[in-house]
Amino acid sequence: MPDQSIPQARRPDTPVAEPPSGTSGISRRALLGTAGATGLVLGAAGGAVGYAAAPAAATPLTTVGAGRAMFHGKHQPGITEGLQARGHLVAFDLVAGAGRKEAAALLRRWSATAARLMAGEPAPHEDTGVSRDAGPSSLTVTFGFGHSFFGRTGLAAQRPSALDPLPDFSSDRLDKNRSDGDLWVQIGADDALVAFHALRALQKDAGSAARVRWQMNGFNRTPGATAHPMTARNLMGQVDGTRNPKPAEADFEKRIFVPATGEPAWMANGSYAVVRRIRMLLDDWEKLTPAAQEQVIGRRKADGAPLSGGGETTPMDLEKTDAKGDYVVPLGAHARITRPDQNGGAAMLRRPFSFHDGIDADGTPDAGLLFICWQADPLRGFVPVQRKLDRGDALSKYIRHEASGLFAVPGGAAEGEYVGQRLLEG
Repeated sequence: MPDQSIPQARRPDTPVAEPPSGTSGISRRALLGTAGATGLVLGAAGGAVGYAAAPAAATPLTTVGAGRAMFHGKHQPGITEGLQARGHLVAFDLVAGAGRKEAAALLRRWSATAARLMAGEPAPHEDTGVSRDAGPSSLTVTFGFGHSFFGRTGLAAQRPSALDPLPDFSSDRLDKNRSDGDLWVQIGADDALVAFHALRALQKDAGSAARVRWQMNGFNRTPGATAHPMTARNLMGQVDGTRNPKPAEADFEKRIFVPATGEPAWMANGSYAVVRRIRMLLDDWEKLTPAAQEQVIGRRKADGAPLSGGGETTPMDLEKTDAKGDYVVPLGAHARITRPDQNGGAAMLRRPFSFHDGIDADGTPDAGLLFICWQADPLRGFVPVQRKLDRGDALSKYIRHEASGLFAVPGGAAEGEYVGQRLLEG
């Protein structure tokens, strides 16, 4: 769980798209009235997806419901938006006999459904009415292709080299049945019913073309739950994500997104998502004193500040020693190992969800992190950092990687297009 990455809470001054002309939308001030609407939303420099107020005739009861992300744009939604309160991750495999034609039809259906649901409208057909009383609730839907998709659709020549399988890591305990997949869908929203509604609609849209391979559910803090916007905490109670890449950084776009002139051409403005189900061994972790937990992470538990001093965003002093001559931030501390400047500048934008899938027969909670990180090239982003963690991270004895996937997520669809059209019809 690299320290660099969980997006911070959405700033009150984040730009918001204005309502369409001719509508009587909620004011920008009212839309942002709920303090703590979590997550980083990028400005134009970062290729952000904006938020638009809903028309007055369909004004949700709260500002949380009014949040709206745009489906059409340079990048797909669900990458640069802030953390969402509820999420579903689901992978599909094409059924036997289904190929490029069936995949294109499916992506066309999925894109149409996603665009409508993200606008707060019913699904195009057979809508279940599950979220009829809610606004868009910042719903985002994101689609990606796994390594196996290209062979099954006769498009192996178009498979990106960056989609080569991830290397094996010594700490992995992967369940192959909950890993990989031909197609990947990420759903996020600030309302659980809105998120479930999208999941159900997209599952129904799959029809006879694809079947679910695996599905995972996650959550984050609800917008407005804190007195002011702040960096998220994980289920270990740690402030997690202080060093997430920021849009103000000059190289943000090139580190997270494939350039418009990149290869293959159909991946222009897209990104690569690494997905890992990381179980936290909470019973073992909670036996540690808070001071011992801070030594494992390298940051104070109360406020996320580095053990070398200062506040949460103070640069970590890796050379600082105590009276005994020992490093204040231990050599095996998670925050030290994952620093980009200690990994050749490797960077990834994380938008994870926590999960809790019940309690085992022995009383052990099945809980942890649905780790999702975005980068222009996983061989330069995720892989070098994970290799280093694999060799000496103090946190590794308290977590277990149980599932994994790598997906090519193409750029956003323009009006009138569907996601992946340049690949499937190119």
